Amino acid sequence: MARPERGALEDIDRLFHALGDPTRRRMIELLGERPFSVSAVADRFGVTLTAISQHLRLLEEAGLVRTEKLGRTRSCQLEPGGLAQVQAWLLDRRSTWERRLDDLARILDEES
Repeated sequence: MARPERGALEDIDRLFHALGDPTRRRMIELLGERPFSVSAVADRFGVTLTAISQHLRLLEEAGLVRTEKLGRTRSCQLEPGGLAQVQAWLLDRRSTWERRLDDLARILDEES
């Protein structure tokens, strides 16, 4: 398995930091339904626009969400590519452990 480059590791760190907060995970779930205005997200979560904006900024920096201003309204939507990065990282780890467990099973079979 190739060792990830430093930039790739920083991207993964940013993704997991963004997903480490329960409010941001719930925001990802909500935005998975459809795009929402920032004020609608704040209303659903019962928090201030400032708090939601801070969460959105972290999600945007991680590549999980995209926001854009449409007239006087700021809209936000899920950016599926960010979740694909998380999935790829997890699958890579899983294949490493599956290979190790297969090797262990082979060794144990040979010993018995």
